[in-house]
Amino acid sequence: MIKRLLMVSLLTALLSSAVLFLLAAESRRNGQMPDSDAADDWITLFDGSSTDEWRLYNRADFPSEGWQIEDDTLVFRPREDRRPIGDIITKRIFRDFDLQLEWMVERGANSGIFYHALEQPNQAIYWSALEMQVLDDANHPDSFLGVNGNRQAGTLYDLIPINPKTAKPFGEWNEARIVSRGPIVEHWLNGEMVLRYERWTVAWFEMLRNSKFKDHNEFGAMQQGHIGLQDHGDVVRFRNIRIREL
Repeated sequence: MIKRLLMVSLLTALLSSAVLFLLAAESRRNGQMPDSDAADDWITLFDGSSTDEWRLYNRADFPSEGWQIEDDTLVFRPREDRRPIGDIITKRIFRDFDLQLEWMVERGANSGIFYHALEQPNQAIYWSALEMQVLDDANHPDSFLGVNGNRQAGTLYDLIPINPKTAKPFGEWNEARIVSRGPIVEHWLNGEMVLRYERWTVAWFEMLRNSKFKDHNEFGAMQQGHIGLQDHGDVVRFRNIRIREL
């Protein structure tokens, strides 16, 4: 009798888990934000008071200028002479993840959120890492370049445009989310899924062959890597950065 009750309890738990998984999958297909607070395993990457989770790309230290904390936000301010300071990356490496953060740009500003980044000496981060574009679409020239708007905010930079376009203008906070599970990646912007793509398919490699990344075999190939924030020479703010491993 006890064994039978245990079996029933186990089957009930398994069915409940399956239903929750299917509901989450259905929410993603319908473009609805899945429940982000269902688990307690979030890792805080920036809480407004510490940059301990970050360092410079290809360096062990955090920069002494440029990247700074102001009013509980992580702000990048370029040098007056515009000399690069550098992109920053997480000290940790992530494989499958759910990343959430908020960003805000000043008028005409450009930046980016990198993921699955591989550190390569003498190579810029964008030759390996995938990038969710951060941009003032209305005032930065990059917004009008590329193909079908694939350089605008929320896009997989220079590769896949978004639909719908949900970016808020400069001076307003945007809620960004990147969900990466194996070859499947989703970009969310302000509560809506704006693109979903699959890596390592025939179509994926064909797209790369026709892009500026064609000579960089490491681009988009990594199954795990660092999260990064871009120094593009413009003022940009980030806050409430957190991630959980899937």
